[in-house]
Amino acid sequence: MDATLSDGEVHVGGDARQRFFDSRGYGRPLTGNEIALAPVEAAHLLYRGDLDAVDGQGFREFLTARGPGFGPRFLVYVDLRDRGFYLSPAREGWVPDADPAVTASDGPDFVVYPRGSGPGDGEVAYRVTVYGERAEIEAGTLEPGVYAIVDEEGDLTYLAVEEFDPGGETTFDAPENAVGTLLDDRVLVWDPPESLYEDGFYGQPLAGRGASHEVLHLSLLEAADLAARGVLSLEGGGGVEALLERGRAVEGERFDRRLRVYRTVRDRGAVPRTGFKFGADFRVYRTVESASELGHSEFLVRARPRDFVFGPRDLALDVRMAHGVRKRMVYGLDGENGDTTRWLAVGRLTP
Repeated sequence: MDATLSDGEVHVGGDARQRFFDSRGYGRPLTGNEIALAPVEAAHLLYRGDLDAVDGQGFREFLTARGPGFGPRFLVYVDLRDRGFYLSPAREGWVPDADPAVTASDGPDFVVYPRGSGPGDGEVAYRVTVYGERAEIEAGTLEPGVYAIVDEEGDLTYLAVEEFDPGGETTFDAPENAVGTLLDDRVLVWDPPESLYEDGFYGQPLAGRGASHEVLHLSLLEAADLAARGVLSLEGGGGVEALLERGRAVEGERFDRRLRVYRTVRDRGAVPRTGFKFGADFRVYRTVESASELGHSEFLVRARPRDFVFGPRDLALDVRMAHGVRKRMVYGLDGENGDTTRWLAVGRLTP
């Protein structure tokens, strides 16, 4: 069976509608039994031997004549078909009119239907965007869906991105004013209220065998948060502004971004702690009964600016690391007004 290329799509006649569209979900109907195929669908049918040629080009010639990015999309299409899915290119005409959002110019590459379903059944399993491992992904463009990463050897990694609620169920009655000393990039609270650490899980007791002083060690983030809540003041004067100034001197604009994420998580009832040991900004506990009865931190957070550019390798590394310590990887992304407005969780997916 031969086909012809016309205005960026491949037209096939004969019994193509029954053979390809009705029974196997390829293409879209035209008039009579003729159908239109997207180039990636045509390449797959050439690859399988179901089409002989497109304007005289066999599989090898047709594939190598396609433009940049076609190779990774073809590999993803083949893989999903081999897994038993019907899928359509996310372009006008192939996707049901009832769901126009998936045909946006900056949207996904494929719409994948549940096994046993096709384009006409009104259900969507995944919306898949394809990237090569050397692509660049701007944080501001990340949207819920599935990202298929094709590495240099042609192997595929699927990452699921979804909106995330970083909130928890921790409640904490802040103690009366505590006094601390600003020391380089940390704050020491002398004779701290017991509830500050035990109930609020702020800081780390600086105590050990033979210690003769009760001291609570706070990070600059914790101290700035407590000062903003009216709980902490600095010895010798100064408060939030002094802590912000020191934090910016130490970290630059990253300090403000991390502080926004920290305060948002605290305000929503969860408890963030440093994620340094896991290569992240924070590890987060949704519920804290007391510091002496800690459960398992459930997710890791990276605070990222809106214009941050991810490499697919970075995403895969973060997800692998989080999975290895039984946590979810979450990104707190800056909004247009400088606040943290988007929370996205990224994890591995096996379609």
